[in-house]
Amino acid sequence: MSLAVSTKIQKKYSKRTRKSRELYRESLLCFPGGISHNIRHFEPYPFYTKSAKGKNLLDVDGNKYTDYWMGHWALLIGHSHPVVASAVRNQANRGTLFGTVNKLSLDLAYAIKDAMPRAELIRYSSTGSEATMYAIRLARARTGRRVVAKIVGGWHGYNTNLLQSVNYPFELDEGLGLIQDEEQFVESIPFNDLERSLKILNTIRDDLACIIVEPVLGGAGCITPQRDYLHGLQEFATANDALFILDEIVTGFRLSFRGAAHEYKLEPDLFTLGKIVGGGLPIGVLCGDKDIMSLCNPVGKDKSEVVCYVGGGTFAANPLTMTAGLATLRYLKQNKSVIYPSIDKIGQRIRKGLEKVFSDSKIDVDITGVGSLFMTHFLNNNVRKISSALDVGLSNKDLLRKYHFALIAKHNIFFLPEKMGAISSSHTLKDAELLIDATQQIVQSRLFSRDE
Repeated sequence: MSLAVSTKIQKKYSKRTRKSRELYRESLLCFPGGISHNIRHFEPYPFYTKSAKGKNLLDVDGNKYTDYWMGHWALLIGHSHPVVASAVRNQANRGTLFGTVNKLSLDLAYAIKDAMPRAELIRYSSTGSEATMYAIRLARARTGRRVVAKIVGGWHGYNTNLLQSVNYPFELDEGLGLIQDEEQFVESIPFNDLERSLKILNTIRDDLACIIVEPVLGGAGCITPQRDYLHGLQEFATANDALFILDEIVTGFRLSFRGAAHEYKLEPDLFTLGKIVGGGLPIGVLCGDKDIMSLCNPVGKDKSEVVCYVGGGTFAANPLTMTAGLATLRYLKQNKSVIYPSIDKIGQRIRKGLEKVFSDSKIDVDITGVGSLFMTHFLNNNVRKISSALDVGLSNKDLLRKYHFALIAKHNIFFLPEKMGAISSSHTLKDAELLIDATQQIVQSRLFSRDE
């Protein structure tokens, strides 16, 4: 089967995205690969968005897409929500960057602590990558140990320490510029295989600083944890004086208002937030136990006394992000009894509907996900069930690219190709039915044939 999407569908896409094609040609002169984030490119070229509102993206050629990428899954209440947009406009008139402390950061911290009581102390940064970098630095400072355990396929941003065993094949280096001296202090364990994970962890327990894990694997394939897996990791960390770190940058405020820790009854020592908590603006948040977080308190100490540097950065706690995040969390709190049941119902309908469409067409898939997150995996002789990143790596990515691109080119439904879908409060059950119907049309076409 061809690795490229069909010529027919590419021609249709190219015809209706001419301005985007020209902009991409210009972008190649400005950016490596024509992009500013690696995953935003897809063949033959990405369309260029002009504006976004609610559940929709509008590109420079006037095409309107129903969006299931939702700003890297960050926009739980939709693009340009009136409550958030109004608050940000008002704050912009008062200042965008003070470079000093501000009350808005305190207001947002209280909103986080109200939803997630284990956030006893908080430190802001501008990205999730920084938040996870600081989390493992703090774990090493607390324990005096060096080794970090992460999940095979787990994604914690582009910080150097955690940029390992992210993409299939996992045994190969993730790219140039990474050296063995850094890799030797990171150990990877398999998701949803507690027995094998504990065997690996036992070999490094004397030097284990922390275990860091996404409660639901996001970029690795929208994979939910099996019964007792996360609890098993948490218990091992506690028993061996290591820290248990939960990366809730995707799941925080999405699985529920109180996050995945509450849903799965976990008690992380530290956890990270991002995406939704920024209200559509850049943010990373490191939260956790006050005794551990106090290790990065520099006040009243000279350099020899500061235990752990967690700087934050120039734009940390900037008033625009604090405003957008606060408006978002307040809106979610006021409407949580409506929003979460609604997005979960839509997610359940999509997962069941897509499963039936593919099953009726004798196309083997596994639809993974939980709540408002979902992803389609095309199975083959190498993998019959998705429970880990390795399973995803062995699945048929060619069909997934074709399927997602056909949704974009023929049905104005946007998934970033090969990535999971996310539902916002602006989506409706009608959107779910349109996606299911579009999928039905695609599987009845010659999309998956060899000769199209």
